[in-house]
Amino acid sequence: METVILAVVIAVVVIGALGGLVIGSRRRKPLPPAPPTTPDITAPPAEPHVGDEAEIPHDEERRTIEEVDLPGGSAAPVVVEEPEPVVEAPAIEIPEPTAGRLVRLRARLSRSQNALGKGLLTLLSREHLDEDTWEEIEDTLLTADVGVQPTQELVERLRERVKVLGTRTPDELRTLLREELLQLLVPEFDRTVKTDSNLDTPGIVMVVGVNGTGKTTTTGKLARVLVADGKHVVLGAADTFRAAAADQLQTWGERVGARTVRGPEGGDPASIAFDAVKEGIEEGADVVLIDTAGRLHTKTGLMDELGKVKRVVEKHAPLDEVLLVLDATTGQNGLVQARVFAEVVDITGIVLTKLDGTAKGGIVIAVQRELGVPVKLVGLGEGADDLAPFEPEAFVDALIGE
Repeated sequence: METVILAVVIAVVVIGALGGLVIGSRRRKPLPPAPPTTPDITAPPAEPHVGDEAEIPHDEERRTIEEVDLPGGSAAPVVVEEPEPVVEAPAIEIPEPTAGRLVRLRARLSRSQNALGKGLLTLLSREHLDEDTWEEIEDTLLTADVGVQPTQELVERLRERVKVLGTRTPDELRTLLREELLQLLVPEFDRTVKTDSNLDTPGIVMVVGVNGTGKTTTTGKLARVLVADGKHVVLGAADTFRAAAADQLQTWGERVGARTVRGPEGGDPASIAFDAVKEGIEEGADVVLIDTAGRLHTKTGLMDELGKVKRVVEKHAPLDEVLLVLDATTGQNGLVQARVFAEVVDITGIVLTKLDGTAKGGIVIAVQRELGVPVKLVGLGEGADDLAPFEPEAFVDALIGE
């Protein structure tokens, strides 16, 4: 029995020893070597340990933020301010000479007006001039806005001269009609636009009229005519009620080198007119043109204000010219306008615009008879140089054909 127990103990000891050897051998087995590593350039640098010396001394001079380059080594971009664009002044135009302009305008007037003359010549050439024919002649003249009284006078003289003449050849009738029409136009009128002052001041011209007659445009065109004649012109933009009227006048002036005196929109027209004349005197200008606001002839307050403009301007010097602008296409209504304006300011001359756009050229005769003042200028188109002095002979020749 003891022998059996002893054998069991020995077996347990042997098994235990063998197990220890196996476990020991497993613990001593070396680990596989670590794979080689490359430094991580993106990793932040390791913090220095306590007691390590810093690689950069703390007392080294520090750089400012302006001295530090941005990533990639590029410097901060330099902003270069571009110079403001230079606004060039508009080129100064040289208006067409008066002589060449008149030749062209005569032809245009002839094309638009000769219906009246041809109609009269046709009627006068009839073999028998009975009462019906003379009534047709009267109707033709009235339709052309010659006016009642001038028409009656013309017909009476024509009847007398035809009776004395007897036979009537076309050339004789043309000569007869030309002489009578010319007489109605009062050729002895002085049609010169007064722009020369008798004093040591510029000539002062005020332009008046109702809305829509082309008053501001006429003022600009007149400035062109005067500049072409070598005059130093100053423009007064006293039309402060119509939107952009001052801008329109200034544009006309800039095209020929004439300066425009203007004020705020809705300002006092008399004050602006006063300043324009004052500055014209200081500059030594030859002519001051004053464009007034268009006024309805039925508005008493506005017409009174026009009289105020005239009085204020005359504190510097008397007006040399007051031009009334009428639209030739309005016919007899233009005569009503003319009467009212003549009561407020002393009209010295008439400008008929749009004369090329109407067959009612007789308004020239009627308005002169109504006011007793001459038609001095006529507008024969929308072009910049389509304003011309009125010449009675050229006008009649255009009516009846040369």
